[in-house]
Amino acid sequence: MKNNSKLTLPKDGIEGLKENFSTDAVSGFIVFLLALPLSLGIAKASDFPPIMGLVTAIIGGIVVSFFMGSKLTIKGPAAGLIVIVAGAVAEFGGGETGWHLALGAMVVAGLVQILFGVFKLGKLADFFPLSAIHGMLAAIGLIIIAKQIPVLLDVDPAMTKGKGPIALLGSIPQFIMHLDPKATIIGAISLAIMLGWPFIKGPLKKVPAPLVVLIIAIPAELIMDFQHTEPAYALVHIGNLLENIKVNVDFGGVAQIGVFIKYVIMFALVGSLESLLTVKAIDMLDPYRRKSDTNRDLIAVGIGNTISAVLGGLPMISEVARSSSNVNNGAKTRWANFFHGFFILVFVLLASHLIELIPNTALAAMLITVGIKLAHPREFIHTFKIGREQLGIFLVTIFFTLFEDLLVGIAAGMLLKIIIHVYHGASVTALFKAPVVVSFTDDTYLVEIDRAAIFTNYLGIKSKLEAIPPGFKVIVDLKGTKLVDHSVMENLHHFEHDYTQSGGTVQLIGLDNHVPVSEHRLAARVNSALA
Repeated sequence: MKNNSKLTLPKDGIEGLKENFSTDAVSGFIVFLLALPLSLGIAKASDFPPIMGLVTAIIGGIVVSFFMGSKLTIKGPAAGLIVIVAGAVAEFGGGETGWHLALGAMVVAGLVQILFGVFKLGKLADFFPLSAIHGMLAAIGLIIIAKQIPVLLDVDPAMTKGKGPIALLGSIPQFIMHLDPKATIIGAISLAIMLGWPFIKGPLKKVPAPLVVLIIAIPAELIMDFQHTEPAYALVHIGNLLENIKVNVDFGGVAQIGVFIKYVIMFALVGSLESLLTVKAIDMLDPYRRKSDTNRDLIAVGIGNTISAVLGGLPMISEVARSSSNVNNGAKTRWANFFHGFFILVFVLLASHLIELIPNTALAAMLITVGIKLAHPREFIHTFKIGREQLGIFLVTIFFTLFEDLLVGIAAGMLLKIIIHVYHGASVTALFKAPVVVSFTDDTYLVEIDRAAIFTNYLGIKSKLEAIPPGFKVIVDLKGTKLVDHSVMENLHHFEHDYTQSGGTVQLIGLDNHVPVSEHRLAARVNSALA
């Protein structure tokens, strides 16, 4: 195993471009092949003009790369925001009017994200319980699947109008009765490729699965002559990029102030959470163990979202699948993100006619695969193994997200977790503040935490931990806590990982009397001695 501390860090800026041009350009090209169809599909599923998904990816690559605080993440439209974007379009009146008015809320949300970064709220993700975040993402996955099944079957969009996710799932038998055989065959084959590709071995595995889908779906569509034998909704229609690039935002939605504020909060909050979680995950994959500046990254994403929304594009985040592919393909610097946007721009300008040969059923297959990953049964099993109370929070978040919306869902999950903490003995004052005493002796920092270490007070604990200089021995003593929840256990694990990379050591003590709620190593723990 390589000693990462001895690796020479890639240069940044223009010097980094010269030094890593070939690796970053190749990785950017491969990510472009992955991002192109997904960006189209996400835009279409969000009830935005499909070309706006590409506009978002172009801005996320070419513009945001110069501001971002992470080295290897890819910025672009996210499947996780489809539910919010489509909901905003619908509540603002639907169709083209709904699109223009939704953009107004997105511009304000982009400015809010910039302020998040300016006021150092890059640690925002640590405030929300992990089980509620994962429940929110699983609910989003289920909604994506529900909305894309009729597209996969190429049924008339009029059949799905006004139906929520539960009604869409209940209407599957009706959709099957009205499916289009030719288009559905392409969709089914595309879905089989997307689901089966991870099991492929050898050099072929390096070819992005969406590219394989397009290589098969476009010729199949041409052979079956979709342009003359199928309804217009069977194929993607994007139009001319230069004709679509203009100020598309309309702030008239402010008249519906309640709806406007709700979507500003959802765009800013959910987009920031997803982006920050991706940055944290990709930092752990970075072979050079570089730590991203999350505040700067939020500012960069906020700038990208503001520009994108003014021009008519979707909200963007640091997208996890494309970012993981970027790391796996050997990217060294943020120039890989720039190249991914550059290649999309070149392709749209020179070969947009090829995009309009893509069957919508193929794009639906790609999005259903994303939905399956978000709501995979292993997510439920993994959460249950951490603890039954975590599964309860996970399921409550899913339930309220499906039947209401994302804000209600994540609020319900957080409320249930607070109730569970109070049941386990956490005092009301301990919910929001944990006494933390830091002392220094010789080469050791002792961090003593009292009362409770839980998600609602972890930001205070984290600020004390982050103030400790690198390279020392750190002992975190939890014997004075009544309760340590799963979110804190996992965050302390991440702190140990990051601090060890800086040359120090971390030791957790004081948990001898704490009884874990499950056998999982990061399960919540209740202090039996203080019961």
